[in-house]
Amino acid sequence: MAITIQEAIKKNILILDGAMGTMLQRYNFSEEDFRGERFKDFPHPLKGNNDLLSITQPQAIRDVHAAYYEAGADIVETNTFSGTTIGMADYFLEDLVYELNYESAKIAREVADEFTAKNPDKPRFVAGSIGPTNRTASMSPDVNDPGYRAVTFDDLRIAYKQQVEALMDGGCDLLLVETIFDTLNAKAALFAIEEVKDERNLDIPIMVSGTITDASGRTLSGQTVEAFLISVSHIPLLSVGFNCALGADLLKPYLKTLSQHTQFNVSAHPNAGLPNAFGQYDETPEQTQALIKEYLDDNLINIIGGCCGTTPDHIRLIAEVAKDYKPRVAPVIA
Repeated sequence: MAITIQEAIKKNILILDGAMGTMLQRYNFSEEDFRGERFKDFPHPLKGNNDLLSITQPQAIRDVHAAYYEAGADIVETNTFSGTTIGMADYFLEDLVYELNYESAKIAREVADEFTAKNPDKPRFVAGSIGPTNRTASMSPDVNDPGYRAVTFDDLRIAYKQQVEALMDGGCDLLLVETIFDTLNAKAALFAIEEVKDERNLDIPIMVSGTITDASGRTLSGQTVEAFLISVSHIPLLSVGFNCALGADLLKPYLKTLSQHTQFNVSAHPNAGLPNAFGQYDETPEQTQALIKEYLDDNLINIIGGCCGTTPDHIRLIAEVAKDYKPRVAPVIA
């Protein structure tokens, strides 16, 4: 019988993949590559829509997933970070959302199954990546009209529900609500997931990952680590954690606070340091490994991976050092 992620996470620290965007940049895809044959006459520019590559360049997406599994990842994320009608509105591709998510999940599922078949003792899992969208439900984008909102909770819930259904239909093992800068957006995603679970009468594990945007130690919408944790703890989660915005060194104090206050598993996928003046990430795999070793020494994590700037080389060294450690044991919280 197949090992579930709930069983796997008790035995080992699980390794999440690294950045999809960083890897896709290496292909240097042109506007024509993004369009492929199917969208060659589409009236709007499509370059930069990485999610679309699951349809127009599926082999590239497959190869990126395979590279991360090869490097030791237990979990890869689907290529669906912007896969909602809200995200796709920028490219006039709202009608494509279900197909984008379904195809992305299907590609990741096929690669995961190939690797699990080769080594059944190391089952590979697929996490449906659910990004924050480019709107915020709890803040106004207009400094002169603080009461204005560019999106409502219901808009988000409906958009997320469509994404969740497609990710589940495509074969995801779990869902990852990530890079949360506005917890109200995340709550809409969690509400949508619960709706789909109820309608289908089935459970699916959920990872939640917020983002601390700067040295204030708060999310963009102003929540501290503890407030963020309380806001999402009403649902039984597989894990709660942080990703993006900061490198592993700057993220550590916030991860420590989180780890001390929750009985959920804790995840982290930090950036490869902070970007340089050209938006590139200079932190080497060896530097990342040394910083992640500190997380492990301090018993902070159950799931570890990388975000912006990380590559299969980063993940390989993270996996190498993590295999010598036991998963974090949750504190007893009175």
